Amino acid sequence: MTTTIAQERELRVAARALAKGNLVHAYGHCSARLDDKTFLVCAAKPMGTILPGENGTIVPIDGPLPDGVLGEVRIHQAIYRRRSDVGAVCRIMPPQTMLLSLLRRTVRPRHGFGAYFAPSPPLWEDPRLLRDDAAADRLAQKLGTDKAIVMRANGAVVVGADLIEAVALSWFLEEAARVETALADLHADGDETLLTADETLARQVTAGRVYERMWEYLSHGDPELTA
Repeated sequence: MTTTIAQERELRVAARALAKGNLVHAYGHCSARLDDKTFLVCAAKPMGTILPGENGTIVPIDGPLPDGVLGEVRIHQAIYRRRSDVGAVCRIMPPQTMLLSLLRRTVRPRHGFGAYFAPSPPLWEDPRLLRDDAAADRLAQKLGTDKAIVMRANGAVVVGADLIEAVALSWFLEEAARVETALADLHADGDETLLTADETLARQVTAGRVYERMWEYLSHGDPELTA
């Protein structure tokens, strides 16, 4: 299996976009499905430091991780095995989402961005680094059909049909967490500030290039898009 120049470039742009959005720091990784047997994961380094032309690694969906691939990439394997609809995975470290997780809370639909995760993303209780196949499979099972899962004291995993959607949803999740924590500071994080079921459904819109515009915002100025 080989990758195309476009596939490698899009993955690098995604990695740097996540870093630009303060969604990752020294830790985090993203990947894109290649076919029903393999996916491409970004270079094993801080995502904002991935250079133009620095290719990722092809990883089997079933089988051992290749040499040099980060241990938690087995999370990606487990999700791709269970979810044929998932074309991209972002393992992120968003600060406000992390803060909420310490209280064993995840975002609720209080404004437009939070509506995409209604009623709320599941919480993975174990704060340890996830570096064995059995735990990765349990996490993928806990994710179910949701768009994201929050890992207590350990960031989050966001999925999408492609990298554009997964990156955009990663930003949406953190923005929803920012609103959640701000309302908590105001002692206004009760049910009275939730969107209604109808309002939530109405805000789950993807028409009008919703994901694409966020991708363009986060990737603006990327060296591989402006060269």
